[in-house]
Amino acid sequence: MPVAKTYKLYVGGAFPRSESGRVYQVTDTKGRFLANAAQASRKDARDAVVAARKAFPKWSGATAYNRGQVLYRVAEMLEGRREQFVAEVAAAEGVSTKRAQADVDAAIDRWVWYAGWTDKVSTVLGAANPVAGPYFCFSVPEPTGVVGVLAPRASSLLGLVSVVAPVIATGNTCVVVASEERPLPAVTLGEVLATSDLPGGVVNLLTGRAAELAPWLAAHGDVNALDLCGAPEGLRADLERAAADTVKRVVRAPAAEPDWTRQPDIGRLRAFLETKTVWHPTGV
Repeated sequence: MPVAKTYKLYVGGAFPRSESGRVYQVTDTKGRFLANAAQASRKDARDAVVAARKAFPKWSGATAYNRGQVLYRVAEMLEGRREQFVAEVAAAEGVSTKRAQADVDAAIDRWVWYAGWTDKVSTVLGAANPVAGPYFCFSVPEPTGVVGVLAPRASSLLGLVSVVAPVIATGNTCVVVASEERPLPAVTLGEVLATSDLPGGVVNLLTGRAAELAPWLAAHGDVNALDLCGAPEGLRADLERAAADTVKRVVRAPAAEPDWTRQPDIGRLRAFLETKTVWHPTGV
């Protein structure tokens, strides 16, 4: 008999069950049962934020070159499980095997693309500022901190990678709410992250209802930024207001589902960076 799988959350580098004990059924586009997924609660969201904050100093303090190596290793591990991802994307999104293969290959390439940017973004977005005096003045981009990410609802893998990779490439850590209807590629990505060189807590993946989890991330005082890409349409304004109470950076949800197959730009790298300007007297 086939074994009905029950997938867990990915928090702090481990795979805990939801503290509430809840699960929900995941089906394919034709309504056929695929697996059970953990239904995260607000307590799970808080635990994920704690794990992300704990991981932030080490990850943001790592060299940009090292972060690039880690992201490239994630791409290698994802490629090693390519066939599993193809099957899960095809079942989740109801697309052909050929289309699923293209999306998985694009997701692998996306990791590599952002890995290449880790040690270049400071050069592109930083500056040596001209000043009228005996000083050096430098502007340097630095990571914002803990980012709450509401993953795209339709693109279960490529869209997920497209919003998560730039967050961690720039030294941030994140709490990700996966697509409620299509969570299995995200869960499998968590397994890939756990077996790569990514430190535990840098990426934390929650499955469940975005409408339940998003308000707690938006209002959480230890979350520094919020990506509303996959936010339910009726909640977006409320989430922005809640985020404003704690002065979060917010990336608004697009009006329509983006074409994730398009080559990205550095907009998402820039979105969760702060600019630090330093003045220093020149030597005599």
